[in-house]
Amino acid sequence: MVACVRHMVDGAVKREVRTFKTTTKDLMALSEWLSAEGCTDVAMEATGIYWKPVWHILADGDFKPMLANAAHVKNVPGRKTDVNDATWLADLMAHGLIRGSFVPDEPTQEMRNFLRTRKQFVRERSSHVQRIQKTLEDANIKLDSVITDIMGLSGRRMIEALIAGETDPFALAGLAHRRIKASQAELEAALRGRVSDHHRFMLRLLLQHIDAIDAAIGQIDQEVDAHVEPFRTAIQILSSIPGISDLSAEVIVSEIGIDMNRFPTEGHLISWAGLCPRNDESAGKRRSTRMRKGAPWLKTTLIQCAWAAARTKGSYLQAQFQRVRSRRGAKKGDRRRRCIGSHRCVPHAEERHSVRGPRQRPLRPPCERQANPSPRQPHPEPWLCRPDHANRGGSMMSLRQALTSEPAQPPDSYAAGRRPDRGQSPSIVSF
Repeated sequence: MVACVRHMVDGAVKREVRTFKTTTKDLMALSEWLSAEGCTDVAMEATGIYWKPVWHILADGDFKPMLANAAHVKNVPGRKTDVNDATWLADLMAHGLIRGSFVPDEPTQEMRNFLRTRKQFVRERSSHVQRIQKTLEDANIKLDSVITDIMGLSGRRMIEALIAGETDPFALAGLAHRRIKASQAELEAALRGRVSDHHRFMLRLLLQHIDAIDAAIGQIDQEVDAHVEPFRTAIQILSSIPGISDLSAEVIVSEIGIDMNRFPTEGHLISWAGLCPRNDESAGKRRSTRMRKGAPWLKTTLIQCAWAAARTKGSYLQAQFQRVRSRRGAKKGDRRRRCIGSHRCVPHAEERHSVRGPRQRPLRPPCERQANPSPRQPHPEPWLCRPDHANRGGSMMSLRQALTSEPAQPPDSYAAGRRPDRGQSPSIVSF
């Protein structure tokens, strides 16, 4: 790696450039050299995973490290060298033209690493399930047409019986649970196929992989439970929002941390997550309003939570989704709630039925409007309401404000140390 020290000597800029290896010994030498030169602020470019060892060494010293997004500090094309990049970063840093990227503290980074690895394992498990489905289709076993989850109780029994050599459709259909909706005749027709030794070997191999992944996910869950204590209050607050499970709350906290001073407003958080339209305007014309890439791990989680909130019966978010969907479609309605900070999701208790626009009418879930036409009762969790916005209809508490509020009564599952949603696919919110 190449480092450049920039000094002002008698009104003139003086630079010194040195090259170091990335071993721990050389990185310690880099830190000592910077200390000897009297450096106080250090800017470095984010390069995949390779910036982290350098960051850890410099963060232990008396420096103020700043991580720069490579896309934000690009120089003129065709003049790129390591030395030019180092001097360019030093000049940008001296003029205050670098916006530092968000680097959470070490406990948050550990939680983030656990949960990102867990998500990768869940995706890998889904790929293996699809390979099992492909193998069964190759053997003309139509199991997925009569059973929703081929890795459920009944599907697992049938696949293990096929591996053991059972080929009688009647015997295989008898392994189905009594709650399977398909009839006996449909099960027998779907399980009549041509299973060879090759298919049995592939099914056995894929099941072993799935079992190994399930065991790894269980170990990650245990590590998360052992390190979740500093974040428990924030997780309790987030999990009380419709559509956000305990696992989703853990993912959100691991991605943004619990110190909301990093984001001046909820709009900054939404923009950092990549959940707002991009600015792409030239000559007075808006060329594109597509969302930016943002933070992909947080963005996918919030989008899943938004769809889960749209299906939460009896909630304000579902009513808001149905209202917007009738005019602008399902995806636009989902984007309206995909905002953890956009002033519209959890309104003030006295004003939350107000709807802005030409038609001022109460907004309540459909089931409640039919069963109880009278106004709804006050919000059961008043900490979600914003008393400072009592004169604004439809105002919402942002995630940034939620994490700085007093927690509600913790769920029974947390009091007992249980995790009710472990083993399930994460429901996700993007408000």
